[in-house]
Amino acid sequence: MPSPAWRRRRPLSENLDLDLDACAREPIHIPGSIQPHGAMLIADRTTHEITHAAGDIARLLGRERWIGRTLGEVLTDPLADRVARLTQSGGAGGYVGRFADAGLDLDVAAHLDGERLVVEVEPGLATALPASALLGQLESAIAAFERTSNLQALCDRAAIEFRRLTGFDRVMIYRFLDDDAGAVMAEDVAEGMPSFLNHHFPGSDIPAQARALYVRNLVRVIPDVAYVPAPLQPAWSGAVPLDMSDCALRSVSPVHMQYLRNMGVGASASVSIVKDGLLWGLVACHHRQPKLMPYDLRAGARALAGALARQVRAKEEAESFREKIRLRGLEEEVIARFSAAGGIESNLTSGAAELQRALSADGVAIVSGSALHLSGAHPPVDEIEALADWIVRQGPEPVATDRLSEVYPLAEAFRDVASGLLGLVVSRDEPFLVLWFRAEQVEVVNWAGNPHKAVDLGPGEVLTPRSSFEAWRETVRGRARRWTLAEIDAALRLREGVLDARGRRRLIDLNLRLSEAVSEKDGLLLQKELLIKEVNHRIQNSLQLVSSFLGLQAREIGDPALHVAFEEARRRLQAVALVHRRLYRADQIETVDLARYLEELVADMNDSMGEEWAGKISVDAHPILVPTDRAVTLGLVVTELVINANKYAYDGRPGPIEVSLEEHNANLRVIVADRGRGKHGDGMGFGSRMIAAMVRQLRADLTLADNGPGLRAILTAPVSAAVVDLAG
Repeated sequence: MPSPAWRRRRPLSENLDLDLDACAREPIHIPGSIQPHGAMLIADRTTHEITHAAGDIARLLGRERWIGRTLGEVLTDPLADRVARLTQSGGAGGYVGRFADAGLDLDVAAHLDGERLVVEVEPGLATALPASALLGQLESAIAAFERTSNLQALCDRAAIEFRRLTGFDRVMIYRFLDDDAGAVMAEDVAEGMPSFLNHHFPGSDIPAQARALYVRNLVRVIPDVAYVPAPLQPAWSGAVPLDMSDCALRSVSPVHMQYLRNMGVGASASVSIVKDGLLWGLVACHHRQPKLMPYDLRAGARALAGALARQVRAKEEAESFREKIRLRGLEEEVIARFSAAGGIESNLTSGAAELQRALSADGVAIVSGSALHLSGAHPPVDEIEALADWIVRQGPEPVATDRLSEVYPLAEAFRDVASGLLGLVVSRDEPFLVLWFRAEQVEVVNWAGNPHKAVDLGPGEVLTPRSSFEAWRETVRGRARRWTLAEIDAALRLREGVLDARGRRRLIDLNLRLSEAVSEKDGLLLQKELLIKEVNHRIQNSLQLVSSFLGLQAREIGDPALHVAFEEARRRLQAVALVHRRLYRADQIETVDLARYLEELVADMNDSMGEEWAGKISVDAHPILVPTDRAVTLGLVVTELVINANKYAYDGRPGPIEVSLEEHNANLRVIVADRGRGKHGDGMGFGSRMIAAMVRQLRADLTLADNGPGLRAILTAPVSAAVVDLAG
């Protein structure tokens, strides 16, 4: 009986030399072909007319003709309707349903690519897996994840659970490292399968573009690593190739296929472990023989990988939290030491050992000006001084490295005691630095094959996928135990704590020196304050006395015109005196609450104008602080406007006058309104000239408007002279 089409193998003798660097640049998302165990239909989004297909459609779907047919004619109308609903719902697409028209149980999935519908058909489980069975297995696995105590135990358990779910011969939990290489943290293997536990794989084994696709497609399955790709028919002629990034059947790179065959693998599956949107690692599954992984199992693997990623995050955060708590306790001890009697300088010698212990370093050096304080293992003194100068030149950020000789070549001479460095500039003035050292940690790394062999090429040689995965050991020198983020953060907090301790000590000393000067100046300030208040009090009394004299003089004058002139002068004087009275009563002498000032000014004017004016002048003012000198000028303007209203609007008789104060953007607005006969005077009198002069002094605008009846005088002025200068 012939093998199914998806199991037709390409003989190993057909292997061609392949350039791995070109593979890293290969557009693997647009291969133009699929894996032949399934079939793909490309249809117009609107008409559902099929334009292209790939795979053995006749065998899988029982249709000999498909070009120009609709999805309903090939898949049946119910499935075609479900494809339409799924892809038009605004989602990314997904599982459509089962197709069994040709005697096979097939899973159908679909998604949109622009104006095209991409439908994928592939073999399903011979016996559909009940949802309750799959959910029960997932719940059991997730509960086992939660019971693990740390990250390594979690990975060990994950390898077991994923192998139980998928049935593959070998399941590895593969974690990406900082240099894009990867390491197998845990493994569960069938008897007779070689083990890659704790082996490292170079970053070139999984290029960057492949890692990007692992984030986009969480499960990637290759049921037969010797398959012959099934190209799209007819050949794609569009200007833009079909993007197969979201296709489960997408054909993979021939270099990767040869790579897997070289490993002795018959089938492969990869499940992405994505943490916080980044690819943390993979669940790598291998099988000796070809093996399908139908949609149901892939969905279960995706769900289980999501639970694993959440537990990875929880375990890493728990370990980080414990580390931070430990470091915080040590930080407090160190800061307490430096805050003790005598200050930092007198405690540096004993504090060096505390700093070394705080960050689990093998040695520490504290550079304080020309002094050097040492503890533990450290480079020679002259090398420390040169290293300190280099660190200062690097800038304010801490220098943290576990391979110092790679960034500071002179460190090769003392790598045995200082392959790791955490250097911190506390202050550049003296300078004041803390240097933590970690000794060289010789490491023997087990690689799955020689990671350097691929780059040892002679002239004209071409790279091929590496064929050896035998354990290859490499001794790594010049590296130390790595500094964790928690340790770097602790060093930064120590810097802040030391600076605070130094600052507090300097403040104490400064306060001692200033205390005597302050006590002497307090008396002088008190005398100055009393003098200012006394001067204001005397000025206020003098102005009040002059105002009283003017009032007496006005009552003795029989000439009405002179009487009015004396009263106007007295009111102007009261406006000035009122400011000094408020200054005498207040602690703040630079500014005046203009609202309260206007209320008191109007009250004084009401009293001075006679009983018949009682309650005639009203004030509606919003609190606004203005400089004292501007308050005087504004008070004089309001006084003049009230005098004008009294004189011209009502011919000296009582009548309602409304004074209001409001904010207007960055300005203040004072409005004096009456209900008299309208326009006031000819603008040639003393009062009018005085108002015009004061408006110019305030750099304000004064407009007159109809009050219907009466007149509204609107003064718009900046709140302070600083606003005026800024605008100018």
